[in-house]
Amino acid sequence: MGDGRLKMEDGRWKMSMKFEDLESWQKARALVNGVYTLTRTGSLARDYGLSNQIQRAAVSIMSNVAEGFERVHIGEKLQAYNVARGSTAEVRSLLYVIEDNFPGSASSAGQLRTEAVAVGKLVTGLIQSTESRKSKLGSLLSTLFSLLSPV
Repeated sequence: MGDGRLKMEDGRWKMSMKFEDLESWQKARALVNGVYTLTRTGSLARDYGLSNQIQRAAVSIMSNVAEGFERVHIGEKLQAYNVARGSTAEVRSLLYVIEDNFPGSASSAGQLRTEAVAVGKLVTGLIQSTESRKSKLGSLLSTLFSLLSPV
């Protein structure tokens, strides 16, 4: 695969890394747990619409990082990672709604927003790394085609 995830072992290719090993997935998982903890307490627990929406957005980050990692085609990886990044913005925005309308949860919402920013930066790193591989692959293919084409 060329991305360090496959290694030869006993004459077979085996995965050397899983999505669970990604720091971005691990931090997204922690964010999901924080969001669920926040939305299960106090008056926020009774705002089913807001609680459900922020829970789903947080889970989307974690799930799309995992999906992007497992995708083989670079374009599909980028699509999943970009959805994850967009979901981090949604979570941050919803945390402002919580902070503004549920004063008892404002401190926790602010802390989770900081975590969401950190996750977003990690996902951006995945996107940049994948785009870098995409451009390197494009350059390599261009060189190969120029070598193979008749003069």
